[in-house]
Amino acid sequence: MPLEHTNDEVFKEAIKKSGIKASHIKSKMILRRSVDARRNTVRFNYSVFFDTTESVKLNDFTHEFEPYKDDFVFEGRLPCRPVIVGMGPAGLFAGYYLAKFGCAPIIFERGGSMDNRVNSHKSFIHKRILDTECNAQFGEGGAGTFSDGKLTTRINDNLCNEVLNTFVRHGATEDILYLAKPHVGTDIIRNVIVSMRDYIISRGGEVHFDSRLDAVNISNGALKSITVNGNEHECKVLLLAIGHSARDTYEMLYKSGVSMAPKPFAMGLRIEHRQAYIDAAQYGKYAGHPALGPADYRLAYNGVNRKCFSFCMCPGGSVVAAASEENMVVVNGMSNYARDGKNANSALVVNVTENDFDGVLGGIELQRKCERAAYRMGGGGYMAPVQLTSDFLEGKSTTKLKNVKPSYPLGYEFADMDGCVPEFVAKTLREGIRYFDRKIKGFSDNSVLTGVETRTSAPVRILRNGNMESINVKGLYPIGEGAGYAGGIMSSAVDGIKAAQRLLCGEMCN
Repeated sequence: MPLEHTNDEVFKEAIKKSGIKASHIKSKMILRRSVDARRNTVRFNYSVFFDTTESVKLNDFTHEFEPYKDDFVFEGRLPCRPVIVGMGPAGLFAGYYLAKFGCAPIIFERGGSMDNRVNSHKSFIHKRILDTECNAQFGEGGAGTFSDGKLTTRINDNLCNEVLNTFVRHGATEDILYLAKPHVGTDIIRNVIVSMRDYIISRGGEVHFDSRLDAVNISNGALKSITVNGNEHECKVLLLAIGHSARDTYEMLYKSGVSMAPKPFAMGLRIEHRQAYIDAAQYGKYAGHPALGPADYRLAYNGVNRKCFSFCMCPGGSVVAAASEENMVVVNGMSNYARDGKNANSALVVNVTENDFDGVLGGIELQRKCERAAYRMGGGGYMAPVQLTSDFLEGKSTTKLKNVKPSYPLGYEFADMDGCVPEFVAKTLREGIRYFDRKIKGFSDNSVLTGVETRTSAPVRILRNGNMESINVKGLYPIGEGAGYAGGIMSSAVDGIKAAQRLLCGEMCN
């Protein structure tokens, strides 16, 4: 469809291409909309659903489709109240789904409530005092509370529809149901999360903030209780949704004998361009058209031994100070729903394998090493190191910015990025950026790098079996991104729902 069109015109075109008679259509809806900027023009592609009164002869434009319907049923009672640790997407959606069926979950979250968490982060920005228990990583909503609220995912699971519908019921805009690259926006997702928490409580659930898991108490290979804030709680079934940055919790679990393994992840730097430049590069003469909104990009380079790729690209956004441990600097990206900021930002990261570090927890130590280096190179006070991308490629120091001002809120110092990432990461980043220059003209000349991006995913996997249970601790169910079985809001939320369903089906409490 052309840039300027109405939904009625979309349906008329779909009727024409499908050969379906309008009189045979009972209902209709848009399933998906994406931007197609190929072949020197920009248009929208649509997928449309028609529910018809009669069978339809399929052609090249049509196929049978069954809309998602939540037909899960639970009418019993659980023998124990479910306990959840962590209130990021996995823990939140597990709790929400259990509350929906009257199971009154008990949720412990080490960080603060949404208001307290936002205030804590503001205090960090203005006073440079980091609360290691309540920050951009820990607190209600998990790390996604300080991100773009992107809902893109590579998993193909019908429960993704359940996640999207739940978000809409609690205040997200309905366009996330059909956009090819849906995003809620940092400003909106916070209200959505609070509304979901209120629903859990209204259904008899409990949510305890500022409540850190200190210990899992195991006897004869089975979970008996947990210790939270120094107090022991009986617990036979625990959904463990700690998130990818709970490093002290990983260490506690490892010392307690819970089976874990090192996991690949990625690290690198965050790049910023002027959003107007990205719009022009992607949309050409159509840049700025109100129907399009800010442009994004997705880039990947496959080297001989390593890969470099864009990650968590945030149009019209800003770079976030995302530290959770003292005297370390780590960055992330975010956008509000309108995506109306001057800069576009994205992580450029390189894959890190288990061979790049020693031991189960070696990935965590590699992350810490890079974050400490970034803190030193930024000059302290949680300022970040920055370098012009063109200077990074040439191996020379930056002395003056060009047309992009870094949006990192705690200030910056010019530094050579080689000092805050491993040599193999710097080498592959240079290869990747030069390749990206061939995909987007001027990519390196019109940008600045900020370091360091290390929290792309968990560097550890808490091993579980096909029933989602720890392979050596009965009653312990590691879920979500922190367990190493998801990546991002959508897949983590789906993992949480699946855990709740297994619990409701009696596969966990037996």
